[in-house]
Amino acid sequence: MQKLISYPISFICYILFLLLLIIFHPIQWICLNVFGYQAHKKSVDYMNLGLLKIANLLGATFKFENIDSIPKDVPIIFVSNHQSLYDIIAMIWFLRRFHPKFVSKKELGSGVPSVSYNLRHGGSVLIDRKDPKQAIPLIKGLSEYIELHKRSAVIFPEGTRTKTGAPKEFAQSGLKILCKYAPSAYVVPISINNSWKMFKYGFFPLGLGNRLTFTVHKPLAVKDYTFEEIMSKTENAVVQGIKI
Repeated sequence: MQKLISYPISFICYILFLLLLIIFHPIQWICLNVFGYQAHKKSVDYMNLGLLKIANLLGATFKFENIDSIPKDVPIIFVSNHQSLYDIIAMIWFLRRFHPKFVSKKELGSGVPSVSYNLRHGGSVLIDRKDPKQAIPLIKGLSEYIELHKRSAVIFPEGTRTKTGAPKEFAQSGLKILCKYAPSAYVVPISINNSWKMFKYGFFPLGLGNRLTFTVHKPLAVKDYTFEEIMSKTENAVVQGIKI
């Protein structure tokens, strides 16, 4: 019954979703090219707030727990499991004070109104998952960027979204590069729950009435641990916070 009810609501949400992306594409361009980085960032923040409001039509709610524990005025490396595109939408809005930049797949760098433009021009990096060597200098550049500007990087070490919520094995290479070239950063693990349920039927229709939670765990200063310790503590914190 829920799936049947979701069809008309999902159709409306997708129309609104697409309209919002189309409307904000020229807004982003104007903000960036006329007013600069801060204006562009604001436009992206509020676009993602709009996308969250559209998700509210599906009965979805979003909650960030322990967000005040995140250190301020230092580089941050957010490390999280990955369940759906709403992970990114929610992080952009709720973590906006930290200027999150994403390690994303190159395919998203073209063809998607607003999203592709932001990934190309907003400070994120686009990597070819079939060519690991290509990713190394890009992630190194992102590390140096957050170190210099005291902003944040977001990485999903699973590499791809899970369709059931069950965590996949974490890859080490991306996080290792971020830690190496942002030595004053703090690694902040985040566990995401119920985001995958938005797409439990596939891309259409969307799931209804889901409570998405983002639990922020204890920050880890890169300088205080070996990378092996950071990797172990981070993966354990994220996985233990996932409720299947």
